[in-house]
Amino acid sequence: MNNFAFMIHPLDISDIGRKFGLLGKLPPRLLEGLFKYSPPLKVSKITGVYSDHAQTEGWFVACPITARLMLELPEEYVIRKIIQTGKLAQKMGAKILGLGAFTSVVGDAGITVAKNLEIAVTTGNSYTVATAVDGVREAACLMGHDLKKCHAVVVGATGSIGQVCARMLARDVRSLTLVARQKNRLEELTRKIMYETGVAAQITSDIKQALKNAQIVITVTSAVDTIIAPEDLMPGAVVCDVSRPRNVSKQVVEKRRDVLVIEGGVVKVPGNVNFNFNFGFPAGTSYACMAETMILAMEGRYENYSLGRELSLEQVEQISALARKHGFRLAGFRSFEKAVSHQEIDRIKEQARANLLCYAK
Repeated sequence: MNNFAFMIHPLDISDIGRKFGLLGKLPPRLLEGLFKYSPPLKVSKITGVYSDHAQTEGWFVACPITARLMLELPEEYVIRKIIQTGKLAQKMGAKILGLGAFTSVVGDAGITVAKNLEIAVTTGNSYTVATAVDGVREAACLMGHDLKKCHAVVVGATGSIGQVCARMLARDVRSLTLVARQKNRLEELTRKIMYETGVAAQITSDIKQALKNAQIVITVTSAVDTIIAPEDLMPGAVVCDVSRPRNVSKQVVEKRRDVLVIEGGVVKVPGNVNFNFNFGFPAGTSYACMAETMILAMEGRYENYSLGRELSLEQVEQISALARKHGFRLAGFRSFEKAVSHQEIDRIKEQARANLLCYAK
């Protein structure tokens, strides 16, 4: 059997409370501080992943550090805990390890972790990019947008996922704005996009200004707090939030009935998968980063993949082809743990049409 493991961690302190019952009664910061000294944990066995070509099974393993602490604690400490968790997966028999959520972005995005393990490692970022862009294309079509006439914004454009999302979107849209903090890296990306597509992308660090006239938004930053609010978006905007924790405030879907917010990288897993752990998705679906780990295991490709700050279009296209081979596919649309039906999208589209008249004025 081609075995894999996927590393998770608590996004916030409430995740620890839900998992450990009575411990959840402790003051949140105390519980968070105590939990970081916990050894890595085996969370559950994953079974029933199969296609016409192969099958795989694996485990969820948990690194006991919240997203907030992953950013605040010394980087060396966090990487050491991630490596310890990887060694647990290795001991359990996994041949490839997927890094989930913030474990995939700390330090050098998996390179140091891979050097300290005897098994292959991936962040899953290549398939995350593929599903995010595919999801945006499909959602834009359903919202009545012609991508060739749309202005798109990529927030977090200089990150490993953001860069390739921007390069892929540039092929489809009329104009593009890239948002990030580091001007020199934005300028470098702009030159690459101009060379590849002829699109002269704008650059800025001002998120709110960039979003005002964007029909299409992909956001993929490592911010712990939300950075996109209801007032930031124009009517009819399609926003794909790839980040965990989310970049988009829940108030957007509560207050803006004329904006479609979708989660990036929600994938239907082939077979009759049982994760034996509730991470908020419907049965049989996963994040794209989890799916990439399964795909590589099914192929028997025990090699480091999607590591570091640079992804290539070739990697993205290759993992997309392997996903199609084994029957992984987009699983519709979700927004804040809820499925978004085509009927709901139609209602959002109609509300956007009405509000656009006022917005233009």
